[in-house]
Amino acid sequence: MSLKNVPASFWRGGTSNALVFRAEDLPASRADWDPILLAAMGSPDPNGRQLDGMGGGISSLSKVCVLAPPSREDADVDFTFGQVPVGPGPVDYGGNCGNMISAVGPAAIDLGFVAVPPDGPARVRIHNTNTGKIIVSHFPVRDGAAEAEGALAIDGVAGTAAPIRLEFLAPGGAKTGLLLPTGSTSDALETPDGTVRASLVDAANPCVFVAATALGKTGAEAPEALAKDAAFMRRMEDIRRAGSVRMGLAADLEAAGRIPSIPKVAIVAPPVDATSLSGAMIAAEEVSLMVRMLSMEQPHRAVPITGSICLALAARVPGTVVAAVCSTASGPLTFSHPSGTILVDAEAAERGGQWEAVSGSVYRTARKLFS
Repeated sequence: MSLKNVPASFWRGGTSNALVFRAEDLPASRADWDPILLAAMGSPDPNGRQLDGMGGGISSLSKVCVLAPPSREDADVDFTFGQVPVGPGPVDYGGNCGNMISAVGPAAIDLGFVAVPPDGPARVRIHNTNTGKIIVSHFPVRDGAAEAEGALAIDGVAGTAAPIRLEFLAPGGAKTGLLLPTGSTSDALETPDGTVRASLVDAANPCVFVAATALGKTGAEAPEALAKDAAFMRRMEDIRRAGSVRMGLAADLEAAGRIPSIPKVAIVAPPVDATSLSGAMIAAEEVSLMVRMLSMEQPHRAVPITGSICLALAARVPGTVVAAVCSTASGPLTFSHPSGTILVDAEAAERGGQWEAVSGSVYRTARKLFS
């Protein structure tokens, strides 16, 4: 097969990297995207390194974004996210990626989808086609392009850059239509190793939250330590699949296994002192709770942005596993994750006896690496 050139750019968004394509440069049918996107990222790779492509061998570095003109009047650009497996399997379009959304606004300007003033603040309304939700991206512009330089530092990324505020509007029910898909703040999930209580929450992306103590953990473990605990990893996947079925995302456990990107699954715990991957100390009194999240059956080295939005909203609903361990009663929440901390704000409200997600906001940075 001869090699073909497809225009693309490579971006860092938050703590993730992705290839960014224009839909017009790809086949008209999404079914024909996979061979191109898999080859571009170097998948499948039995060695787990994706050396023959742009992937980095872990889920946060194996992503693609496809931009297109808006299909809704309340949006400026359409954004389709694809999670590319490192090993065998198709590209997963089941969920959204909050980290890469931080790059979509600047990329939309760079690719000509959005016209902006030469200088000043930009406001780009992003329609995520995976979830049908609108995310508003706010960032500074200079000389007709997104400002790259700034003073915001985010854990897991070296240096500083211009701030990008992501405002998730009514993020509840991204895949199921409800913030609490089962109607309960917590559910008993049956797994081969016994019953575990979890909170099933759907905001920005659906997630399954379990108390770390239920699995013999503190919530301060390093990703490598979790990955080496085969029994823990197997149990977490069993919990994720059981949660997927209970939320109505999959018909059965086998079907849930074929959708590895959602729901995310995480352990949460009350604040404890922890050491970040860079060696920095994170004091318990500086954070609201501990979180260790898995993505694509791998321990995440940070926390996905969509996962953090979902986590923050879960913390604001009394009776959830998350609310039970959260030490911050009101205002913005600071989560301790393997790479450091992340500040998230969220608002939930009870209306007619049902909890709804009003909004969620987070700050990130982004940079175009090359095109």
